Amino acid sequence: MAERGAKHPHGVDRLCEAGDRVYSRAVRRGRVPRTDADPVPCLLELALLHPDPDDMDWLVPTSPQEVMTRLLRGVYDEVRESQRRVGSAVAAFEWYAALGQDRQMPAAPGGGAAIRVLDGLSRIQAAMDEATQACTTEVLSVQPGGIRREAELTEGLHRALALRGRGVRMRDLYTHVARHGQGLLNYLDLMGGAVEARTLDEVIDRLILFDRTVAFIPANTERTMALELRHPALVEYLVTVFERLWRLAIPLTAALPDTGIEGISHREQSIAALLAEGHQDAVIAERLGISVRTCRAHIARLSETLGAASRTQLGVRIAQVGLDGSRRPSAPNMFGLPGQESPSIH
Repeated sequence: MAERGAKHPHGVDRLCEAGDRVYSRAVRRGRVPRTDADPVPCLLELALLHPDPDDMDWLVPTSPQEVMTRLLRGVYDEVRESQRRVGSAVAAFEWYAALGQDRQMPAAPGGGAAIRVLDGLSRIQAAMDEATQACTTEVLSVQPGGIRREAELTEGLHRALALRGRGVRMRDLYTHVARHGQGLLNYLDLMGGAVEARTLDEVIDRLILFDRTVAFIPANTERTMALELRHPALVEYLVTVFERLWRLAIPLTAALPDTGIEGISHREQSIAALLAEGHQDAVIAERLGISVRTCRAHIARLSETLGAASRTQLGVRIAQVGLDGSRRPSAPNMFGLPGQESPSIH
């Protein structure tokens, strides 16, 4: 039995066995005696149980819906922080690459440049084909934007098939919007178990990692230039970013979580959060991988659902129902709501 007040090495996303039993019992019964929580202080530390205001000898559970909202808010915060850090790193890479174009680049262990600027799609294509041929174990990729175009999928299919033939494991991250592209679903079906895909509301810019030894990232906004990175520290940093995003992402085979607010979809919840941060429609559309027209259609539905007659009023409504992430969503009816393509692996 754990001592009272002892720390448990877990969070609300992974309860210990004893904590799971007590919390589940509290949810089923509505409350449990305070003594039931003595062996599992984690439940109070994590605010899964709290005193019953009517009888302090009893503890009542935080609703599972509120716990899920808290977890999702934490996930979104982690993703945004990772995206901010990667964006800063990419900007620094571009600056140093520009400074070093007329100088000899540092050598990576085993020979070759630690950071190489690839200017033009043909050079990017050749470098990625070379990395594909040398890859023996694993490919990690982040594919931003929305629905993958057939041309993109077809262009990189030969690489993916060659990798699959050698038993290379592939893991891909997409935005949630990519779930609606039949081309991607067909591609994954063709690749079978060789490719595992997950999605997030937002992902970082394009990233492809081969065997955790070489990485490719865009070097300009048009994606006509790329950086080939072989410096171990840089590559390891990008691997860490990928793995963190992967842990937070939702498997393509799993359904997206419900928002808990009637009439508001998961995508509209994401748009609301970005609106609350002050982003313009075009920025929101780019980050979520949708068109500006589609983004504005969702905003119009948000306004209608929340009863907002203007953008200013919509911002207020978003904050009031908790869609800005400031607090958990309130009851659904509080307002009377009605009952350049670039070379890629694939």
